[in-house]
Amino acid sequence: MAGPILVFDSGVGGLSVVRALRHRLPEAALAYACDNAMLPYGTREDAWLVERIHAVCLAAVAASDCSALVVACNTASTLALDVLRECLAIPVVGTVPAIKPAARLSRTRHIGLLATRATVARPYTLQLIRDFAADCRVTAVAADVLVGETERLVAGETPKWLTLHQALTPLWEDAELDTVVLGCTHFPLLAPWLIEAAPRPVTWVDSGEAIARRVSHVVTRITPRQGKEPSFVTAPDERLGRRLARFGFGYPRLLQPL
Repeated sequence: MAGPILVFDSGVGGLSVVRALRHRLPEAALAYACDNAMLPYGTREDAWLVERIHAVCLAAVAASDCSALVVACNTASTLALDVLRECLAIPVVGTVPAIKPAARLSRTRHIGLLATRATVARPYTLQLIRDFAADCRVTAVAADVLVGETERLVAGETPKWLTLHQALTPLWEDAELDTVVLGCTHFPLLAPWLIEAAPRPVTWVDSGEAIARRVSHVVTRITPRQGKEPSFVTAPDERLGRRLARFGFGYPRLLQPL
């Protein structure tokens, strides 16, 4: 029988993809792995990250006996998808900022990209803009601080309103901006707070639905859910374990990447 679908992220951001997968494939067994020992990825060197992502994902795939791997992290996807696909016999689904759907939705042709510093600066992201939003003005905002606010939220704390307001402020300089891409998988978990912090209504777009749709196409045999599902971390964290339980996962086991 096929194994669970494994969702991987550096932290809890992949839980927004878990939420999308639960909606689209409610019967499917999932597993979750996060490299919380090395969070955040965006501040680390690319070559080191490729080796680290490769090692953690291989350990998590072996431990979960999964049928597919979802790399629910923009940084990891832009760096390590090819490496992972070369060494794994299972489907590997990556994550990219939702520039294409945002450009389709924008009426004013001015969209915002809210992402981490690493994602904003990646050549891959710039190419997405050239390919799918060439006729749009794109205001890119590096908001690494929102990763920490998401981690706080999942740990049971309330996001800091001042931090949210300051992170979003560059988006509102032009009243024509009407669509915002949540270009980090952490950020959709903050969506209710981001919407409330915005001074005017805009369309918020993330990649979760597109990822879930892609997974439904590449995974041909679904393992049904049965009780608590496996989760894995690279550093012990009791609060994280309690929060993962809210998403249907059992207490996380410790991974030891080679």
